[in-house]
Amino acid sequence: MLKAIIPFYIICLFLYVFFSRRPDYQDGEFTTGIIHYIKDSNQKSVPKAIFQLNKTQDTIYAGYPLRHVEEGEQVTIIYETNDASRAAVYNWWGYWLQWDEILASILIPFVFLYVAKAITAGPDPEALLNELEMRNPPKRRKYD
Repeated sequence: MLKAIIPFYIICLFLYVFFSRRPDYQDGEFTTGIIHYIKDSNQKSVPKAIFQLNKTQDTIYAGYPLRHVEEGEQVTIIYETNDASRAAVYNWWGYWLQWDEILASILIPFVFLYVAKAITAGPDPEALLNELEMRNPPKRRKYD
């Protein structure tokens, strides 16, 4: 059964990841940006990617868990042509693979498996007896 489920799971995960990215990979445009550490409202330095489009300068958040970017590093940015503020740093970790989706895609099947086992474990003796009686139900006419 696992031989059938695992390829189906991988295909579904691949299709979800490919078609759920925002900005969209098929319609998005690419440009380059420079990483600068800017202080936020809590006076903490956060990485921001600064890029320029049509003589306007935009800034996006470039930090992501388990990904380190350095000051002055040049990065590739993907953005939507109609709304450049919806941009993202184009990288495997952070654009294609996101930690919350990976964690959810691992935990959800285990939770469903646990729930299925909890529901079907230890059936009531009366329910077992009813199930055994219904193995050979009486034959009825098609249009009774």
